[in-house]
Amino acid sequence: MAKADIGVYGLGTMGSALALNLADKGFQVAVTNRETDWIESFVAEAQDLQGNLVAKHDLRDFVDAIQTPRTILFMIPSGAPMDAMIETISPLLSEGDTIIDGGNADFNETIRRSKNFAGTGLHFVGMGVSGGEKGARFGPSMMVGGTDHSWAQLRPMAEAIAAKFEGNPCVAHLGPDGAGHFVKTVHNGIEYADMQMIAEIYGMLRDQGGQDAAAIGAVFGDWNTGPLQSYLIEASSAALRAVDEKTKQPVVDVILDKAGSKGTGRWTLIEALKLGQSASTIEAAMGARSWSSEKEMRTEAEALLAETTQAASIPSLSDLHDAMQAGRILGHAQGFRVLQAASDAFEWALDMSKIAEIWRAGCIIRSALLDQLMDAFQSGLPHGHLILAPAMRETLAKTIPALRRVVAAAALSGQPMPALSAALVWYDTMALGRGTANMIQAQRDFFGHHGFARVDATGKHHGDWGEA
Repeated sequence: MAKADIGVYGLGTMGSALALNLADKGFQVAVTNRETDWIESFVAEAQDLQGNLVAKHDLRDFVDAIQTPRTILFMIPSGAPMDAMIETISPLLSEGDTIIDGGNADFNETIRRSKNFAGTGLHFVGMGVSGGEKGARFGPSMMVGGTDHSWAQLRPMAEAIAAKFEGNPCVAHLGPDGAGHFVKTVHNGIEYADMQMIAEIYGMLRDQGGQDAAAIGAVFGDWNTGPLQSYLIEASSAALRAVDEKTKQPVVDVILDKAGSKGTGRWTLIEALKLGQSASTIEAAMGARSWSSEKEMRTEAEALLAETTQAASIPSLSDLHDAMQAGRILGHAQGFRVLQAASDAFEWALDMSKIAEIWRAGCIIRSALLDQLMDAFQSGLPHGHLILAPAMRETLAKTIPALRRVVAAAALSGQPMPALSAALVWYDTMALGRGTANMIQAQRDFFGHHGFARVDATGKHHGDWGEA
């Protein structure tokens, strides 16, 4: 019997979907799982794809069932479980074999693992997979980090199962070690900002505009046919139109306004700070989720905190549309700036145009905007900033006034818009040739470590404050 082209360890939601995707594309797939009782049920449910699945209960048998050099995809929890599996399976592998971590791993850990593999003859890949269960089954966007050798092995299979945009596979080898996982992390951070901005527009239409869920869903549906076309707008429209079977109420109205978060959003913020970059829209989105978790306190606070709002005109649908467009551009620009800073710091040579290209299908943040971003990267960015690209400047010039009106109305009426507000503040900071950082420096110098030093605009010291 011919040996399998690839092995998949871990038959949870994502692992099962990827294994079926590979089998569906004609590859022989060896499969196994820690809980071995999952294996038979998975194969049975595969129906007509069973002929392309090789089920193994024993780890050594699983390894032996894969042709050499082996490619083994692990879809298991990141962290300690991945380290334990590497330690267990490595003695069973041969020179040239590749281990792939397909989970949402901390890229720092991926770098560490890659270094540990150096000189062993084995290869380690960190691969970000976006698109959820449906994407994994029918075409995800995948971001690969690892050696050229491992990419040569993986590429034919990865390109076969990836989402396609105009026939082009949405997968790429982005760089060594942690590059793939870092790009996936920032993808998720941008996703958080995008989701929060959509929620803020929803809140304005609901609370200030008095519109019900179905009406807001119809607005988003209309927007999805223009510049705001995206998977998240489409999904939001569908969610708002969904009706709860039990209560016959809109689903969104019976869901508690209390949202959680995963590690990738937080990791994006941490790494942005380490790299000296602003990710304020992502930080605002993370903060909003954190505040939402204190639901009980917020319920009490409503009756205790003073009412300080003022009457404000309800923004037009046109202004809300343009505010969302401006906010999305600025949120993406921050994310790509973080990617560039990491590329420089870790010497990854990330291709920003390629990243935008492979995000156009399969992934959660796929949108019409990515086509524009890809074109901007290919044309070259003034000072390395997306917002300075001619097309982006033109769009922002048209949409920032609407964002300003929407944020102002929200501030007056007490409608929280943390992400859209953060986007506007960042734009204004970037657009203001003369800022206020000199005052920050003056305070630091006045209360500095070496007395009250006077420093002029050139950085030259002129003695201490109070000296003649």
